[in-house]
Amino acid sequence: MPIIRVEIQEGRPPETKEKLIAALTDTVVDTLGVAPEQVRVLLYELPKTHWGIAGKSVARRLEEK
Repeated sequence: MPIIRVEIQEGRPPETKEKLIAALTDTVVDTLGVAPEQVRVLLYELPKTHWGIAGKSVARRLEEK
């Protein structure tokens, strides 16, 4: 049973996350030859205050724009 863990910044609409889950599932089915029912996709949404780039959180970087 393939399990895919994806960490993304929070804030994307549910439709976008559904599209991502479907696309990842299709890729694993095509690549590994497993049934879609065997694929698990876990999305972990991180707050922008918990995601850092170049020494600053994304939240801080957005404030500074």
